[in-house]
Amino acid sequence: MSLLGSLLGGGGQAGGSDLMSVAGQLLQQAGGVQGLANMLHQGGLGEAVQSWVGTGANQAVSGDQLNQALQGGGLGSALQEAAGKLGMDQGQLSGALAQVLPHVVDHLTPDGQVPAQGGGFDLGALAGLAGKLLGK
Repeated sequence: MSLLGSLLGGGGQAGGSDLMSVAGQLLQQAGGVQGLANMLHQGGLGEAVQSWVGTGANQAVSGDQLNQALQGGGLGSALQEAAGKLGMDQGQLSGALAQVLPHVVDHLTPDGQVPAQGGGFDLGALAGLAGKLLGK
């Protein structure tokens, strides 16, 4: 089973909520979807983030690109802590998040618009996304 599959709930102790929980925590710490979008834009991923928010296909990013942007935005310690809790290194976590985060942002911006600053999101909105990503 792939690392992503196991993190999204394909078995083992990781459970379906772990990676979505990390993504949700990063969103909260970044200041919501708008804060994360701004952070990633400043980290050189603006075009990719616009594709995630927009209604077209999501542009892929590498784990290294995502890691650099999140580190530059001040979320390096949060990534390190989450990686430790999941029993993996930060590079592995960034790689998994690079596969999932585009879907998370897309899911939280269904109308192709970033919610206003301070506009909260419901972590419960991410609960069913893991199953969708694995085709369950």
